[in-house]
Amino acid sequence: MSFKITPNLNSLQAYCDSNVPEVGELLSLQKFSGGQSNPSFKLTTSVGEFVLRRQPLGHLLKSAHAVDREYRIIAALQNTNVPVPKAIHLCTDVDIIGSQFFIMTFVAGDIFWNASLADLDDRPCFGESPNSKRAKVYDQMNQALVHLHSINPEEVGLSDFGRPGNYFARQLDRWTKQYIAAKTEENPNAEFLIQWLGENLPEGDGLVSIVHGDFRLDNMIFSHDSQNLCAILDWELSTLGHPYADLAYQCMQLRLPANMGNVPGLGGIYREELGIPSEEDYVALYCQRAGISKIDNWQFYIAFSFFRLLSIVQGVVKRGKDGNASNPKALELEQLLTPLSNLAVRAIKEDY
Repeated sequence: MSFKITPNLNSLQAYCDSNVPEVGELLSLQKFSGGQSNPSFKLTTSVGEFVLRRQPLGHLLKSAHAVDREYRIIAALQNTNVPVPKAIHLCTDVDIIGSQFFIMTFVAGDIFWNASLADLDDRPCFGESPNSKRAKVYDQMNQALVHLHSINPEEVGLSDFGRPGNYFARQLDRWTKQYIAAKTEENPNAEFLIQWLGENLPEGDGLVSIVHGDFRLDNMIFSHDSQNLCAILDWELSTLGHPYADLAYQCMQLRLPANMGNVPGLGGIYREELGIPSEEDYVALYCQRAGISKIDNWQFYIAFSFFRLLSIVQGVVKRGKDGNASNPKALELEQLLTPLSNLAVRAIKEDY
């Protein structure tokens, strides 16, 4: 079964005239390429450019694709030092375009899909070498993550944005259920991973912060000239949780092989030659900025991150098979399921 993902412009115009007149006359709506979660569209109007982000159509797993939560956190972060687009309007009436959606400002800049930042070799230097620009990109991400985790949720109206209790216990339960609900093939390593994670949950340490949930390079926009971080995107998985979840998730993705999937990692790449910090140095810089000495249980956090990504990819594959994925290449991700579970098991067996 297939669905019409692009909203009807006439229906949207009628709604905006009554509820969001500041966006002006709608001229065009063009879907952004890439992304496997909530479909996003560039909305060009008589007064400028905006972004419309909607839920996928069709049956959705419980708690998935919550654009209302995504809008809420973007709005909450407006006056902080975490760069986000400006939140314009949230529509929870599914009858307007067939699902909930929100509108935010369009932020121009670069989105990098390759963790090695090879694209910077061909950009104008503006007085900086490609290596210094690469180092700056990673430094900016590191700093933004510390800024995010330093925000007091209560001060930005997000004290109820997550449930109390052991974050990783809740997350493991959530992603295990979603993995099982979306499973399309047997995967013994995934079953082993679920069991190992359950048996090795770290004790609660009381750390709670706003977490992005999908903190990675291709969810950020950098300025064309200076590589300053202009905006962090894709907040649909954000919640109140453990700060190390974001850090480990990013580092886990940087461990992925350079030839794996649409968002290549740094596995097998000699980072020093590119000006990109090692995982050890990246984590150490985060710790220095956060005012902590070290991170215990790093092996668990990395393994959990692999399982979480595995569950997310499995969900995308399931939507692809059901015919309601936001990206036509969703089924291509099926080939990543076995390698991801293999990498997770390998991470567990590493010596730390």
